[in-house]
Amino acid sequence: VQLQASGGGLVQPGGSLRLSCAASVTLGSLDVVGWYRQAPGKQRELVAGITSFGSTNYADSVKGRFTISRDNAKNTVYLQMNSLKPEDTARYYCNYKRITANYWGQGTQVTVSS
Repeated sequence: VQLQASGGGLVQPGGSLRLSCAASVTLGSLDVVGWYRQAPGKQRELVAGITSFGSTNYADSVKGRFTISRDNAKNTVYLQMNSLKPEDTARYYCNYKRITANYWGQGTQVTVSS
């Protein structure tokens, strides 16, 4: 399984970005896809996740600002990030889980700075 994350970049506080995670497998069969992030010197943390049934969960720090969605026809999961803050700066990783499988993408850097 390969996960290709894209969409990161440099954005000013209050701005928006949309991350994409393109999977090399067919999505939608009892899987869970999540976005995690890791800032320098900090542990990797869950940002948002979405199941094959469409159920979602979010870290408290991003609730109301970030939205995770999936397009199974394109085998892609998105993370729409609005009202970005400097503390959102991190490398964002896509994760795919299904039964015992657990795969990570290479990540995409998000930097929020003026």
